[in-house]
Amino acid sequence: MSRPILEVVALSAEDAAAAEAGGADRLEVVTDMAADGLTPSLETFAAVQEAVSIPLRVMLRLADGFSAGGDAGIEELCARASALRAEGAEEFVLGFLDDAGQADLRAVEAVTAAVAGCRWTFHRALDRAADRDALRKQLADMPGLDTYLTAGSPDGVAEGYRTLLAEAARTAAREPGYAPRLLVGGGLTLDHVPGLRRAGIDAFHIGSAARPQGWSAPVAPSAVRTWRRALDGD
Repeated sequence: MSRPILEVVALSAEDAAAAEAGGADRLEVVTDMAADGLTPSLETFAAVQEAVSIPLRVMLRLADGFSAGGDAGIEELCARASALRAEGAEEFVLGFLDDAGQADLRAVEAVTAAVAGCRWTFHRALDRAADRDALRKQLADMPGLDTYLTAGSPDGVAEGYRTLLAEAARTAAREPGYAPRLLVGGGLTLDHVPGLRRAGIDAFHIGSAARPQGWSAPVAPSAVRTWRRALDGD
């Protein structure tokens, strides 16, 4: 197996540098974890970009939940996406659901058009979808979509573990809608890693696990290093 990807949530340049020092391969750059991660300011993104050399995926999300916020929200999301792209952002994270619990295609298409040519992750909105398989089919031909961040369940990896194994098998089989990589995160623990790795999952996302002292404290390189060793089988 190739080296698995370890993505760490970064709220600041300090977080970013610590995560890279611990062995992170990529960062998800956000602000306001009380709202489960929103779009960072241009200043925060620029500081993080300056602090590290690893890839950054920047969150495009205005408020807690998975609504894009209607016409005004979509307009604001596109404006922020364009500004971040102009600042040098090359990869993004987003995910919007409509009132029926399926992908809000109007929002997704508008926001991704604002960063055309960039790769992006559809985040844990997948775990709140009315029909996971239908959502994947909706997004199957979306340009730039290369990753789904998911716990397999809105209640976390422990509840969604069997779903993750089943979807890993469908990804390996290249079923329609299952080509994007599975990035597992949301209640992920080190105990989950061996079984997920055996299933072929090769990308993992951590937030609070990189902060033993909680979200009010920065990322600890030692915590990230523990995950790096576990993923590498050391």
